[in-house]
Amino acid sequence: MRVRFAPSPTGMFHVGGARSALFNWALAKHTGGTFILRIEDTDAARNKPEWTDMILRSLETLGIRADDDTFEGPYFQSANDVMHRAAADRLYAEGKAYYCDCTRDDVVARAGNQHTGYDGFCRDRGLEPGPGRALRFRTPDTGETQVIDVIRGNPVFPNSVLEDFVVARGDGSAVFLLANVVDDIDEQVTHVIRGEEHLPNTPKQQLLWLAFGKTPPIWAHIPVIVNEKRQKLSKRRDKVSLEDFLADGILPDAMVNYLMLLGWSPGNDEEELPFDEMVRRFDVADVNKAPAFFDIKKLTALNGDYLRGMGESEFLTTSLHWVNSAPSLAEAANRGDIEPGSLEAIGLRMPVPWPAASFDPAVFAAVAPLLQTRIATLNDIFPNVDFLFLDDAELPFDQAAWDKAMKAPGDEVLRGARSAFADVTDWNHEVLKDIVAEVGLTHGLKLGKAQAPVRMAVTGRSVGLPLFESLEVLGKGRTLARLDNAISRL
Repeated sequence: MRVRFAPSPTGMFHVGGARSALFNWALAKHTGGTFILRIEDTDAARNKPEWTDMILRSLETLGIRADDDTFEGPYFQSANDVMHRAAADRLYAEGKAYYCDCTRDDVVARAGNQHTGYDGFCRDRGLEPGPGRALRFRTPDTGETQVIDVIRGNPVFPNSVLEDFVVARGDGSAVFLLANVVDDIDEQVTHVIRGEEHLPNTPKQQLLWLAFGKTPPIWAHIPVIVNEKRQKLSKRRDKVSLEDFLADGILPDAMVNYLMLLGWSPGNDEEELPFDEMVRRFDVADVNKAPAFFDIKKLTALNGDYLRGMGESEFLTTSLHWVNSAPSLAEAANRGDIEPGSLEAIGLRMPVPWPAASFDPAVFAAVAPLLQTRIATLNDIFPNVDFLFLDDAELPFDQAAWDKAMKAPGDEVLRGARSAFADVTDWNHEVLKDIVAEVGLTHGLKLGKAQAPVRMAVTGRSVGLPLFESLEVLGKGRTLARLDNAISRL
């Protein structure tokens, strides 16, 4: 089995493309076949080298690696221009295609208000190749084309509804349909697994395979991915870039797990599996035809499960790498060195400038076990721990949250806690917790309410890590200083 993934480097790497790549990769791995990467870079006006780099980088992040025996390529479609032109010439020489000089306005004028597509006007005019003359494939007038699709149930297309479609432009260059087929034949592709939006092209491509005397591949058109409104994911409306999700702190393993479940299930209602196990169970024939809902909340929850499933050492290593990468990414974003919507998201979505200069890995390590059980993405690290490394004046301030926390008797609780904390000699979370609980009781407050003004004063936020463990790590001197600042603000 030889499958291929053929992205075009004309924009961000779409999660739909990532899902297609994973399905192809899983099938190739499952059958002991070959995964071919072909970069379809013939749209010179829109192609950018950085988009190609992003495709390669994204695939590697997903575990699709060029150094694996399953991997072949990358091939570049632009390198096959001579082969594409020769294939077009062959179709013309064998009478399977003809030249046409009709413009779109000509076709519309002849059709009137009827949107019937091209009417075959030039079929028998015997035009020779020339500037502005496109080459059209001569589709059969009768019969039907059946597509062998393991997901769609072998749909049938009457040939009478297929217009004579263009295979080469007026300058002789091949259009997508022809280039795609010629490359698939050359690379000996046996199975084409791609999004269902390509299904209307499939009978035309199958006719081209047959015109070249080749057996068409087995097709598998996987379901479209939709948003919460059941609209197809759109880069103009939805977050669709793989790197955007990774920049938000989604782990690659969690992303792979989630994408594999968009249209396919491993059975037994299991939703959290290592990729090797999904490969063992994967069969493209089990992919559902129904649209697949991209549920960001579900993805985030799954990512949280992956974070909590890490060993403490792995979580600490992963988190330290994440926070240490933030400053350089933020700086690159400010310089404009990173494309909008890409990895700069880490820097731009941080609640405050990340205090890289004062970051202390040892302090972070002390709260990492608390952090691991409470975050859903790596980007949640920043608002949970920044108070440990920021100067007092840099703490975030939310007037509404402040007013709520300090509303009487919150202000008196704050003063009482400050006074009692000053006499503590054994600065540990149990002692601090008992103090705040006792102060709260004198004002008729349970611990949950009594700790609110202390948390706001020390962290600048109304929610976060367990308060008293955080105060223990922050230390007595810094805690008292922040309580004094808050009392002066009162």
